[in-house]
Amino acid sequence: MRRLNRKKTLSLVKELDAFPKVPDSYVETSASGGTVSLIAFTTMALLTIMEFSVYQDTWMKYEYEVDKDFSSKLRINIDITVAMKCQYVGADVLDLAETMVASADGLVYEPAIFDLSPQQKEWQRMLQLIQSRLQEEHSLQDVIFKSAFKTASTALPPREDNPSQSPDACRISGHLYVNKVAGNFHITVGKAIPHPRGHAHLAALVNHDSYNFSHRIDHLSFGELVPGIINPLDGTEKIAIDHNQMFQYFITVVPTKLHTYKISADTHQFSVTERERIINHAAGSHGVSGIFMKYDLSSLMVTVTEEHMPFWQFFVRLCGIVGGIFSTTGMLHGIGKFIVEIICCRFRLGSYKPITSVPFEDGHTDNHLPLLENNTH
Repeated sequence: MRRLNRKKTLSLVKELDAFPKVPDSYVETSASGGTVSLIAFTTMALLTIMEFSVYQDTWMKYEYEVDKDFSSKLRINIDITVAMKCQYVGADVLDLAETMVASADGLVYEPAIFDLSPQQKEWQRMLQLIQSRLQEEHSLQDVIFKSAFKTASTALPPREDNPSQSPDACRISGHLYVNKVAGNFHITVGKAIPHPRGHAHLAALVNHDSYNFSHRIDHLSFGELVPGIINPLDGTEKIAIDHNQMFQYFITVVPTKLHTYKISADTHQFSVTERERIINHAAGSHGVSGIFMKYDLSSLMVTVTEEHMPFWQFFVRLCGIVGGIFSTTGMLHGIGKFIVEIICCRFRLGSYKPITSVPFEDGHTDNHLPLLENNTH
């Protein structure tokens, strides 16, 4: 009884077979079919390799929302070298809330040499080349996001030589915490002092001929410091052509949350426009000589997430490639074979000659083929 049930179950399973097997004796092979099969298998192999490379790759997804965090502090990371001695310059921040943040709260003044060493010049040249490519190819920013923490630090490398000249510049580096409102970070002549209406700089004791606001921005960023991220002003160098010259940078800061497979950080992106002019009160060009970075914060926050294709989607796409190529090549082979048979059939019909009719005695003709006589032995 159990054996009978097994036979019935096996018979039922065989009836549900959606892939019937055709005996080899009923299958006809041809040279054209073999050629099409080779082309199909080669195409499937190439597309499978390409699809696997797409599956291994990742992409960056950008999402936008309103930034609701208005109570926290904004960190400014600074590394700027000015072609003046440290006792002649002062740096601080003044925001729209009339809050002054002095450089003593986190910045370090270090005597330095403004001219770079050969190795440092090569570093600056490569950084400027990357900046020019980033302006042309915006998709390279995704590569930088994904490679964060993988590359070397973007800071200026130390000097490899021992120069004999004395320091003629001042390197201002460090970080400041400011309110999340628009503000103005500036470097100008003299040290800053508090003032009821803001602040002032003691510039009277500095000789006017010593003004030189040629500067190099080795690094400027907002938010958490992320090694490997290149910011728009990194590697910028400006040479002053006059003592009374103002350099202005207008910066729009966008809060950014970065989530990749290597890093998760709260940082900020920013765009910048720049302007420089010579201060000449007689010609109507008023202002103060120095370096002014006026920043404003965007109300939108960007969330950048690194995503990967799920395996089920890769499997479905792979099945579509294999099944689609099999079906398409089979249809093309059938259509081509049909066209070839029609053309060959026309040639055969054109070369066919009918048999001459046989006349009868009463004047009629016989258009039928003669029957073969059966020879009996």
